[in-house]
Amino acid sequence: GVKLDRCRGFEICSGYEGKAVLPFRGTKGSAGYDFSITDDICIEAHSYSGIIKTGIKAYMQPTEVLKLYPRSSLYKNFQVVFVNSVGIIDSDYYNNPDNEGNIGIMLYNLSDSAITIPSGTRVAQGIFETYLIADNDTTESKRTGGIGSTGHK
Repeated sequence: GVKLDRCRGFEICSGYEGKAVLPFRGTKGSAGYDFSITDDICIEAHSYSGIIKTGIKAYMQPTEVLKLYPRSSLYKNFQVVFVNSVGIIDSDYYNNPDNEGNIGIMLYNLSDSAITIPSGTRVAQGIFETYLIADNDTTESKRTGGIGSTGHK
């Protein structure tokens, strides 16, 4: 759970100390917190990267979500897009027993050649938002893992 003395923010996951960089806003007026990659990523032409772990976990209030969007420079510089368009990081993903809440991104190379994205490149931007619950919502299930872990089709 979220401690009452904190509202929302980021932490570095175990094993990524000295490697991962806490997300930050580029300017005072920026909505998104920039996420960078911790290793060089090579993606073959017209191929999927697999899940790229950022080494970052996010804590937030129970009715908040962190949405991850590609930075505009990602396609401009590398001809790469997000596989899932927008990443949804739920509040209960934080410190889940499967992967500690390590936020992953999935990229697809649209170009005709292999590309390498250097370590430290800011590839995503995360925006915290509040969401609403529908009337008569009775969901009580608990999260156990990451992508696809809720078991619903």
